[in-house]
Parts: sequence; structure tokens; C-alpha cells
Amino acid sequence: MSTTDSGHYGDGVARRTKRLWTDEEKRSICFQTAAPGVSVAQVARRYAVNANLIFKWLRDPRYAPDPTSVAPPAEEARFLPVEIVAETRSTPAAPAAENHIEIELAGGHRMRISGSYDPEALARLIRGLTA
Repeated sequence: MSTTDSGHYGDGVARRTKRLWTDEEKRSICFQTAAPGVSVAQVARRYAVNANLIFKWLRDPRYAPDPTSVAPPAEEARFLPVEIVAETRSTPAAPAAENHIEIELAGGHRMRISGSYDPEALARLIRGLTA
């Protein structure tokens, strides 16, 4: 995008030239911004153009993508059916004995500790099992 000019600035000075985009190129670039998960900044980097210029083109009805021609997102958010049922327990929990702990973990797993224990070690063990 730069050329060498030997004019007013002296010999061998690089000078930027203005890039001229055709209407079809502008439409194509604007259409790419409508793809799901694609940002205007990503498209701008792809074509080495300022994102503000693409936003300007998007405001122009000649270049803005037609909403009917844009493919719908592949995965849309939707509601899933949920059924709430009464909780059933097979047997009621027995009263805790002295120096006895029973912990019910996710997934129906149970952990029983009898006798003396180190609370910090137990906490580390539980964190390790639930992680």
C-alpha cells in the first residue's frame, strides 16, 4: 500500500497511497461482518483497513448486507424441558455417632469418616474430590 516517490519529499521517500475499494469489494467485506462470531475488527485486520471505515460502509444501504441473505446462527439459545419431581430417600439418615461424619457428595457418592481426623486434611480431600 505504499509506493516510492521521488517528488517533493526527496528521493526514495515512501509515501502512502489511498486504497480505492470497488463497490463489489465493499459489499463483500460488509457481508463478511454479518457472519456469526465474526467481528468488524477481525474483518478489518484481514483487509488491512481501519474498522471505522467498515462501520461507515455498513451505514450505507448500498453496502450493508441484506438481513435475509445472512445465514441464521447454527446454534441458537433455546429452552429445554424441565421436570420437577419430589425427592425420594431410600432410608432416613441415622443419627450421627460421636466422632462420626458422613458427607454426601454430588452424584450420590458418600464419604464416611469415623474416629479422629485432621479438619484441614479433610477439607483438602473434599476439595480434591469435588474439583
